[in-house]
Amino acid sequence: SAMIVRFLTKRFIGDYEPNTGNLYSRLVHLEGDHIAVQIQDTPGCIQENCVQVLDSLSRCVKWAEGFLLVYSITDYSSYQSVQPLYQHIRKVHPDARTPIIIVGNKADLLHARQVQAKEGLQLANELGSLFLEISTSDDFQGVSDVFQYLCKEVSKLQRAGAMDRRRSSIIPRPKSPNMQDLKRRFKQALSSKVK
Repeated sequence: SAMIVRFLTKRFIGDYEPNTGNLYSRLVHLEGDHIAVQIQDTPGCIQENCVQVLDSLSRCVKWAEGFLLVYSITDYSSYQSVQPLYQHIRKVHPDARTPIIIVGNKADLLHARQVQAKEGLQLANELGSLFLEISTSDDFQGVSDVFQYLCKEVSKLQRAGAMDRRRSSIIPRPKSPNMQDLKRRFKQALSSKVK
């Protein structure tokens, strides 16, 4: 929640209600273009007692095209929820190209660290994701870089999908066209319409 607010407003808000389910829509400057993004702050726990949260999470995951799985380096249980969240997302989005970035937050609180950076990196490697560790309170640029990277990955995937759709919509040319035969069929089609 604080990370989203920091990205959208450049301000850090230390006192907030986490995982509110709010949906934010903004224009984001990305590589010379302005693109419209929607960011949803989703619930983050997957445990036995969170069945209703899973339903809400599934609705959010269905429409999303990229994901940031954020845990606090000062809260080991938040780190432990990353892998189940990742698996849930992959059930809904089995395409491995859908970008998922694992983010360790609160890197400024090293004195309270419960999750080592190497643990985050190891988990990301196991899941085939990118890993970043940032401080939302101290570093706007780090937060911005995370969102910018995710937007770039989603944009690349959308462009690739558009290219695939264009390729499949093009009528394939005959491998060895017989021009005389094509002209004859074209004339027949025209003459039958004239009659």
